[in-house]
Amino acid sequence: MRRVKDTVTGDLFMVPTPVGNTPGSLACRVEIAHCMSEALTGHDRYDVATQISRLTGREISKHMLDAYTAESRETHIPPIDIAIAFDLATGGVAMLNLYAAKLGARVLIGKESLDAEIGKLERLKEDASKKIKELKRVMGEIEGGAV
Repeated sequence: MRRVKDTVTGDLFMVPTPVGNTPGSLACRVEIAHCMSEALTGHDRYDVATQISRLTGREISKHMLDAYTAESRETHIPPIDIAIAFDLATGGVAMLNLYAAKLGARVLIGKESLDAEIGKLERLKEDASKKIKELKRVMGEIEGGAV
């Protein structure tokens, strides 16, 4: 049976790098539009707009949501509260991941963050164990030899 290549999951071992702080390096309006548009796949835009309105306490229409996802609408960039509400309304973290990528970071949520913490602690435990063995070896040489 032929396996289908997974094009959705990112490379786990790729180290993200920040975009830098050069002039214009954060001009990512088109990326925001694409990100939001892709995240809306399979969602009803009226429902998402309604949920964003409820979460933010201000009216966000489907028309505004369409403007945020249109490349041609350069002046329509969602503020951070809308981006957060958008992720909540779509049940994803598309905007959060875009923001993190711009900073050269990754986002781990829920169990993923706990798995990462366990991995970090396991590495610390291994390093500590190696250090203890080295110190015991040095102590054995000191006790067995002249001081």
